[in-house]
Amino acid sequence: MRILVINNISSGHNEGTIYDFVRAFNRDGDEVVMRTTDGHTRIEHMLDDAESFDLVVASGGDGTVTTVLHRLRNTDTPVLPFPAGTANLLTLNLEQPTETHALAQLARNGQTLDFDLAELETSAGTFGFSIMSGIGYDASIMQMAEAGKEVFGELAYFLAAGANLEPQHADIKLDIDGKVINTDGIGVIFVNFSKIQFDLSLTHNNQPRDGKLDVVVLKAKYAVELLPVVFAAMRDRDGSYPGRTDAMEIYSGRQIKVVTDPPLSLEYDGEPLDVTSPVTARILPGAACIVVDDDTRALFS
Repeated sequence: MRILVINNISSGHNEGTIYDFVRAFNRDGDEVVMRTTDGHTRIEHMLDDAESFDLVVASGGDGTVTTVLHRLRNTDTPVLPFPAGTANLLTLNLEQPTETHALAQLARNGQTLDFDLAELETSAGTFGFSIMSGIGYDASIMQMAEAGKEVFGELAYFLAAGANLEPQHADIKLDIDGKVINTDGIGVIFVNFSKIQFDLSLTHNNQPRDGKLDVVVLKAKYAVELLPVVFAAMRDRDGSYPGRTDAMEIYSGRQIKVVTDPPLSLEYDGEPLDVTSPVTARILPGAACIVVDDDTRALFS
């Protein structure tokens, strides 16, 4: 096999497990090409010849993996997400292994499944995302957590949430596939994959192959009002599926434009953007070709 490894050494704790993966993967006659970035060299430029490889391995956090998937969208190029970031939510949602030798075997087997991707159109350009993108409160958490991720890991997100107890409230106008909804709240989240940190699901259904985005409006005025939502998400894991309370409104659609007053900050797959709303999100059905195991195929088929 001939594989291309995109290695983002600025992701996570830079533990170097990708090199263990290469050793576990290699067999007689294989060719492994590794291209490395610390954030300065653009990942997109490393993928110009990616379609000539049997497989692309995206080693880094969710932002790294999403960048690779979006650049290779609709090409049927198999991509293996290699979890080397802080939260690694895509691997969590896919329920894929994280152990190096298991990932090497996954790459060798080469079984794939197509998943939806999404795009975020902003005044600063277009950005792809695979898991979710946030406006307002969610984006502010990502910005505040950025400095602490290397020290605290996933806990940095919860520390950031606890430090922002009175987030900016805004009037929100949604245009979902031509239907206009006027509401208000502290933020909006576009959801493709639904699981967040600690295996909690933002919405009941994890359906990243249905050709739609879930649109979650955070209605709370204070962060503490979202706690019942967290408790409901915890109970989802035992199969009780309670309601998400009045602190959330949930819609779905293929293209969603959001205008807020005042403008709110943005993030995608944990990556803060130096830009504010308005913003348009759209789904790209079946655009990502991801390497999966039998359990993941059964879960999402």
